Amino acid sequence: MKAITHPIKHSVAYLLLGLVFMALSSCAATYRDHGYMPPESDLAEIVVGVDSRDSVAEAVGLPSTSGVLTEGGYYTEGGYYYVKSRVRFFGALRPKEIERQVLAISFTPAGIVQNIERFSLEDGKVVTLSRRVTDQTVRDDTFLRQLLGSIGRFSPGAFE
Repeated sequence: MKAITHPIKHSVAYLLLGLVFMALSSCAATYRDHGYMPPESDLAEIVVGVDSRDSVAEAVGLPSTSGVLTEGGYYTEGGYYYVKSRVRFFGALRPKEIERQVLAISFTPAGIVQNIERFSLEDGKVVTLSRRVTDQTVRDDTFLRQLLGSIGRFSPGAFE
């Protein structure tokens, strides 16, 4: 009888050991990169005060985001923004952004490159969003709730 239980004990031990290794490997951090940052060699081709929006897009590619400015009530195209970030995923914890690079290329109203700036995650600021809440006088009553709520509110004169 002992010969039969001995292999079972080894199987259970191997199974537990495998589960421990799977649990530990699932806690390994994984990383994801998002966005696009032009290489330095392409950025070196851009000359401040000379290049235009089209030549910048041709040299480094179209931006992931561009700004919008208002001048005298008219919307004009703002700067180009290239954003690249790296996010760490670790087990069941919330993903955390560990690296962010922002390249901002601003233009004059004539569309000529005015400035090239770089920002990192450390340069970022937390922006609190204003929360606008609808007044509580609006009720979201479904048809069934309205029907059941009107029980007992009828008067005999309403049916004549």
